Amino acid sequence: MITITAKAAEQIRVAAEESHADDLFLRLAARREGNGTIEYGMGFDEMSGTDELIASAGVDVVISSSCADLLKGVTLDFVEINPGDFRFI
Repeated sequence: MITITAKAAEQIRVAAEESHADDLFLRLAARREGNGTIEYGMGFDEMSGTDELIASAGVDVVISSSCADLLKGVTLDFVEINPGDFRFI
């Protein structure tokens, strides 16, 4: 299960509207690097036949079956890291 906070969902909706991606899904991806760390990515995309569709906080998220295990239990938030520096974490 993937959880999207209310702040992250709000920012995702703003980004979708600004980039004219209202008809696309939010794709979350993850891969394990050679040193064991996990790299995450996200963007707007269409759904393919092997994707899993998840809804959280009113956002439809698609993930590839190849990275589903790495995304289990993930929470996506949008926070202020430093004054004026907002990021998804």
